[in-house]
Amino acid sequence: MSKTELSTLCYLEQDGKYLMLHRVKKKNDINKEKWIGVGGHFEAEETPEECVMREVREETGFTLNSWNFRGIVTFVSGDGVVEYMHLFTSDDFSGEMHACDEGELLWVDKSEIQSLNIWPGDRIFFKLIDENRPFFSLKLVYDGRGGLLTAKLDGKEYDFSAILK
Repeated sequence: MSKTELSTLCYLEQDGKYLMLHRVKKKNDINKEKWIGVGGHFEAEETPEECVMREVREETGFTLNSWNFRGIVTFVSGDGVVEYMHLFTSDDFSGEMHACDEGELLWVDKSEIQSLNIWPGDRIFFKLIDENRPFFSLKLVYDGRGGLLTAKLDGKEYDFSAILK
């Protein structure tokens, strides 16, 4: 029986850049050495919007003034965990950035994102975000060792081979 988790992920946008979190500080981190957005797991009774606002504030110091709910990404890890991640972007936030206890925060030019050490599935949803695709559902099935086996976009098989080259 697999374990089910609920989470959020947000990419803050500013001046043609995304705020990326290089996960280098936590021990036993599934995201160790990866570059990801900011976000985290739901707390009791939170909505996706409440969770993303709390997580962005905790990890960056920024307050989201508005956001775009871009899609739901279903991760099947291959090691007994299924995670339903609610994906957001925002270019409307305020406050001062502070250090994050999970890694190093860095503004990265959008054109450089694909060259970072990111998950294979992240390459797919960055493409969908960059295409300004309407709300989507993306299912990513991994092999338990970080390799992406299959992807489905809005319920249909998705050929991601060109994206991972």
